[in-house]
Parts: sequence; C-alpha cells; structure tokens
Amino acid sequence: MTASASGAGDRQPGAQGDGFEPDPRRWRALWVTLVAGFMSLLDVTIVAVALPTVQRDLGASPAEVQWVVSGYALTFALALVTAGRLGDALDRRKIFLLALCGFVLFSAACGAAPDITLLVVARLAQGLAAGFMAPQNSALIQQMFRGAERGRAFGYFGATVGISSASGPIVGGAILALADGMQGWRWIFYVNVPIGVLAVLLGRRLLPRTRKSGRGHVDGWGVLLLGLGVLAFMYPLVQAESGGLSRLWWLFLVGAAVLAVFVRRQRRLLARGATPLLDPRLFTTVRGYAIGAGVGTLYFIGFSGVWLVFALFYQNGLDYSPLQSGLAVTPFAIGSAGAAVVSGRLVDRFGRLLTVWGLTGVIVGLGTAALLLRFAPLDHAPWFAAPALFVGGIGGGFVVSPNITMTLRDVPVRMAGAAGGALQTGQRLGAAVGTAALPGLFYMVLSHSDDFQVALFVALGVALATMSTSLALAAYDWLRDRRRRAAHGECPEEVANSPVHSRSL
Repeated sequence: MTASASGAGDRQPGAQGDGFEPDPRRWRALWVTLVAGFMSLLDVTIVAVALPTVQRDLGASPAEVQWVVSGYALTFALALVTAGRLGDALDRRKIFLLALCGFVLFSAACGAAPDITLLVVARLAQGLAAGFMAPQNSALIQQMFRGAERGRAFGYFGATVGISSASGPIVGGAILALADGMQGWRWIFYVNVPIGVLAVLLGRRLLPRTRKSGRGHVDGWGVLLLGLGVLAFMYPLVQAESGGLSRLWWLFLVGAAVLAVFVRRQRRLLARGATPLLDPRLFTTVRGYAIGAGVGTLYFIGFSGVWLVFALFYQNGLDYSPLQSGLAVTPFAIGSAGAAVVSGRLVDRFGRLLTVWGLTGVIVGLGTAALLLRFAPLDHAPWFAAPALFVGGIGGGFVVSPNITMTLRDVPVRMAGAAGGALQTGQRLGAAVGTAALPGLFYMVLSHSDDFQVALFVALGVALATMSTSLALAAYDWLRDRRRRAAHGECPEEVANSPVHSRSL
C-alpha cells in the first residue's frame, strides 16, 4: 500500500481514486463526534475547580477527593489503544455509540453519588467510557474525509482538543456559580446527560459504519501487557500529591520492562503474519508518525500542567473565585479556538512548518505572560498578561490540529483507530506528567519563598523548557522534509499533493 500526503494511506477499497465517495452527511456526523469528544476531554479538568466543595459535602479526605480527578485520567489512558484497535476490527460507529451511552450513564451516576467511594467508582467507569470513545473520533475523521477536507476536519478536532483543555476551569467555575449552594458540584456531571443523549440519537442517524476488513482478531495478551505498562507509568503520577512519586518510583522501571515485552510480542505477531494490537510499523515506516507522537507528548507535558498552575496562582495567590480564575485565562482559549480552525485549512500547504510557528507562538506568549505576572503589580497583572495569553493561544491553535493531521495523515484507514489511540495515549501520559510535576514544583518553590509570583514564574519556566524540546523536534522534522524535497528537486506545492515513498504496510 502506498500512502499519500493527502490520502493518508487510503489506497484501499473505499479510498479516494479507488471508489471512495464522500458521505453527504459527513460534516453533520463530524459535529456529533466533536461534541462527544469535547465532553470527554472537558471532564479531565472541569472537576478540578469543584474539589473543595466535593470534599466538604461528602466529608472526604484530600487523598480520596484527588481520585475524582486522577482516577478519570487513569482509566481514560488505559483504554485508548485497545479501544482504537476494537474500532478498527469491529465497527467504530458501534464502539463510539456504546461508549457514549456509558459516558452518559456514568456521568449521571457521578452526579447522584451519595458518598466519595461511589463517586470515585463512577469516575473510573466514566473515564473508561471516555477512553473507548476518544480514538473513534480521529478514526472516523480519517474514514469520512480525504485530502484538504481531512485537514479542515482535523482543524475542528484540534480546536475541540484545545478549547476543552483550556476551558475546563471556566466552564466548571460558571456551573458552580449558577448552581450555588450545597451539592451544586453535582451539576458538573449532570450537564453531560442531556447533551450526551442528544449526541447518541444524532449519532445513530449520521455516523457511518466501518467496513469489515477481515482482521477481527484482537491480541488479548497484548491488551494485558499494554494495560499493565501504562498503569505502571500512570499510577505514580496520579498519586503524586500523596507522595506517589517518592514511594512508587520503581513502577516506572516495571512499566518500561512490561512495555518492552509488549513491543517484542507485537513484532513477533507481525513476523508470523498475525494482526498485532499496535502495529510497530506505525513508528518505523509511516512518515511523521513517531515524531508527531513525540511532539504531542512533550507539548502536553507543559500545556496541561500550566492551567493548574494558573488556577493555583489566581485562586490561592490573588483570592480569585473559580470563575474569575477561569476567566483570567480565557484569552488563551479564544485565540486557540480561532487559530485551530484556520490551521486546518493551511496544513496541506505548510505542513510541519505550522507546528513550528505554533510552538514558537506558545513559547513567546506564555513566556511574556510569565514575565508580566512575575514583575507587574499583582492588582493589574492579569490584565497585563491577557494579550500575551491571547498570542500564546493563537500559537496553541497552530500546534494541536496540524500535529494531529501530520501525524495521522499517512496512516492506513484500517489502522486509524489504533494509531489515534496510541497518539492520544502519549498525550494523556504527557498530561499526567505535567499535571503532577508543575503544581508540585509550584508548591515546592512556594514553601521556600512564600512568593506566588516567583512560584508561578519557575513553574511556567519549566513548562516552556519542555515545549522548547517539542519545538526542537518539530523543527528537525520540518528541516528534514526540506532537505528531502531539495534532494528530489520538489517545490512545496508539488509535495503537498505528491505520493509519499514509504514502505508498504
């Protein structure tokens, strides 16, 4: 199979140039998946602003209430690759709708939970449902769209990822403000129910079915090994606030060993002609996949932790309410949303260069905001930082969706779910590292200096250093592409529509 820059490895029955006919309902179907994806990603961060009231109303300990956030992130990450492979092997539409129904059901269970134990159990189940739903989003985009339309669709998907990640504190604060009083936090979960039910009804009418490829086997041992490996990496991170990193550091070594066994098994299955859970050729023969996964993971380490640090700074340092704290970072979300939609239309023309521009914008914007919040008077610092956050948001909009498009564009559609699941697993691991490390660093600096501005400046500096590593990786990929084009005497316009000479999958 020969992949193409715009066709993303679609030289198979049903691909463009080989009988592919676009579904006239594809854009309406896309919005159904984006709404569901927005809910699932929003729930990663939206609950954080409600933790104090949850702890008070349910009489929970700090360690127990932390599992309301970290438990969701844990099961979300555990499910992604397996869910993607099941969608590829069976029916993405069926997996998506079943997972969405589960997400709605468990959201209602979270809202109705009478005690902290049942709330944590419901959140674990809700995260598992979200993890089964998430990889179907990117896979359905690859199934329904081709060429420039795929770039536009991934632009909307990237906007959804960026907005949901940045707006969780805003939406959570707004819901708490509207549902003021005892038990108001329950509406953070109940709000998913009517939206989710509507998405299920529309999804049944609009989403396309997956054509069976005859590759229905799913590697059960691979599922177990990958799950144990990801669990070993994630568990110390989700327990970071209760000393998990110092007590459970050895699990990182266990996780690395288990994942090494997993990789060896996948290679052996491939050599025997069997279907692996995660095809190793994604990382070795699909142009841009390995680097794109690395860019995304490194970016999310810095990106995800930044918002918790801002929330701690504004709420604990400046005595802002959750809603005020969320509104203070709104300029980033606004800039990110607009830029992500535009970037989807430009990715075919500029490719990886968009990611380089975007990462540069994020670093400049957040770096300027860090300097202003460090040295400006506290009474006016948020106003000074708003334009810089807006610039950073524009940069962020040129990172997520172009990187997703560039990473997945040459992946065969039959492997789209597993590839999207692996990509998002890296992002979830990066987010777990960032949300554990950056607030921990913030508190560590604060314990020595008792200066919130210094603590914020140091934490943001580390986040920017991580993003700079992501920028270096993206720039390397862009320069390598330029050298390849020069060696073949191609101009950028030709490359955008030319076949990619990659090995057959």
